[in-house]
Amino acid sequence: MPTLTLQGDHITLAQAIKAAGLVESGGQAKHLVRGGAVTVNDAVETQPGRKLFPGDRFRLAEGPEWTISR
Repeated sequence: MPTLTLQGDHITLAQAIKAAGLVESGGQAKHLVRGGAVTVNDAVETQPGRKLFPGDRFRLAEGPEWTISR
């Protein structure tokens, strides 16, 4: 399971998707989230500004699940 390490206290979902290299731009990340193509902790999330903290997990469509770590 891939891991994304935080530099601060949290990261937004759209920022995490971009930082993981799953999209090229923040706009693409926001579009995917708003379209329902992303899950956070096994639930569909449509808010690109959702804050992710250590221990949260996210997945784009049927791709690998990423874990947020400190």
